[in-house]
Amino acid sequence: MQHETANWEAAREEFIAQWGALGSNWGINRTMAQIHALLMTAPESMYTDEIMQRLHISRGNANTNLRELVGWGLIRLVVKKGERREYFEAEKDVWKMFLTIAKERKRRELDPALGVLKGCAEQTKNEGAGPGRDFHNQMKELQEFVEFGMKVSDTVSSMKHASALQWAMRLLG
Repeated sequence: MQHETANWEAAREEFIAQWGALGSNWGINRTMAQIHALLMTAPESMYTDEIMQRLHISRGNANTNLRELVGWGLIRLVVKKGERREYFEAEKDVWKMFLTIAKERKRRELDPALGVLKGCAEQTKNEGAGPGRDFHNQMKELQEFVEFGMKVSDTVSSMKHASALQWAMRLLG
């Protein structure tokens, strides 16, 4: 029985490390991703000192990243009766987690990018032939592409998990 626990813990440690490494690809820092992975795989909610000890991070680092994860909606504060400590738990439903990350990345990245593209297209709408017109056309094409991607994302996000999977299978099949 102890051997199974050791295997589970070793696999969990590998997952936490790799999830942290992937975090930068998603626009979040390593520690934030590691905290998320730790809480996502925790059998019970955890308090700040446990998280600090497990990941070997400072209180300031833990508090900053916990607040950020709460802000993203990926973890939530849990109040336990008779406890003064703040406990945290992660959303464990993969579909809800995906939707939360997609929504937050849209707000933080795509919305501002779309604003830049619209602004550049608007500033150059009266350009005549030549490089100015080519630039304007490129901005409009990029704007349309980003808007299309956002509509697809919004459509998928509004679907239930099973419907989204069926749609994706038809699309890929």
